Amino acid sequence: MTEGNGASRVRRQRARRAARAPETTAAEPIRDAATSVPYGMRVAAAWSWRLLLIGGVLAVAIFLIIQLRLVIIPILVAVLVSALLVPFSQFLQRHRWPKWLAVTAAMLATLVVVGGLLTLGISQIVRGSGDLADQTVIAWEDFRAWLLEGPLHITPDQFDQMVQQVVTSVQQDSGVLVTGALSVSSSVGHFVAGLLMALFATLFILIDGRHIWNWVVGIFPRRARAAIDGAGRAGWATLESFVKVQIFVAAIDAVGIGLGALLLGVPLAIPIAVLVFLGSFIPIVGAVVTGALAVFVALVYNGWGIALAMLGVVLLVQQVEGHVLQPLIMGTAVQVHPLGVVVAVATGSLLAGIPGALFAVPVAAVLNVMILYISGGTWKQSAPPSPEETHSPLWRTVPQRPGYGR
Repeated sequence: MTEGNGASRVRRQRARRAARAPETTAAEPIRDAATSVPYGMRVAAAWSWRLLLIGGVLAVAIFLIIQLRLVIIPILVAVLVSALLVPFSQFLQRHRWPKWLAVTAAMLATLVVVGGLLTLGISQIVRGSGDLADQTVIAWEDFRAWLLEGPLHITPDQFDQMVQQVVTSVQQDSGVLVTGALSVSSSVGHFVAGLLMALFATLFILIDGRHIWNWVVGIFPRRARAAIDGAGRAGWATLESFVKVQIFVAAIDAVGIGLGALLLGVPLAIPIAVLVFLGSFIPIVGAVVTGALAVFVALVYNGWGIALAMLGVVLLVQQVEGHVLQPLIMGTAVQVHPLGVVVAVATGSLLAGIPGALFAVPVAAVLNVMILYISGGTWKQSAPPSPEETHSPLWRTVPQRPGYGR
């Protein structure tokens, strides 16, 4: 009886469990949406939403930078100038100059050099602008006569149509250029305000740059401060090297092309050299534009023979820069592949015009070094900045009451 009752009890329990269980058959298994999606599709979806999130953050950051360009561009200019002046100021302080005197000397030296170059170039251009305009008209008439009477046998109507097409395209592009120029600096007042902001930012970086950086590091969580601090110092060292090397390369370009123009008897050799020096700070674009200007001046004043010789000088100097100076000098300072430089300049120019092309390479170089430093993991053995440095206020004001400002 006991065994029979036990067997019947087991059968009843199995029947109840079978009744509660869902009705499934071998031909119709349980379907789950997560398991039915292939593994490769799940991995692609996981990567997709993360990439979309990163792209959205970058888009917002770029949008904010464009909206705040009148503030960000002077700050970036100040950082570039400070990367050159900070070592000079520290050099003077190591030779027992007072800090205020070293900072003043660095700022005055910068103003004198930049102001002198601009004054020299502008005065020479203004002095020869009338003669250049007259020579341009003469060269244009000679070129028109050659097209009409030369081997091409272009009719006056065809020539007028070509001129009209060129004028129309220039007018269409000029609207874009004017819009871009106005977006960067819509008025003289904006330009003056940006210049003053850049000067003040440079001055404060020279005076208290270390304290400002410690304050920036203190914004991040404690665990990340060692990585941020080390990456920032590595990026700053790269920026210092970039500025020094860029000035050296620009000076060589200016001396080479200016001396070639002088030996060939091309007028305005000094303004050409100044423009080449300033244009060399914009990679690729600056060299092409200033070289084309030098060839144009030679063509207008001296004819085709001297213009071709000037073109040879420009190409020779640029080839020496691209194949000798850039790999040997710039390659060690800016650890970015030439293709990366081209992409960075193109992207920067599309996003922000001339300022974007100017800051593209240093920004790419600094970000590259900082990312490599953080991913390398050497910062794990470094001690983060002390709490006294990172938690001190950026601007020292009057003492606050107890309980405030915590």
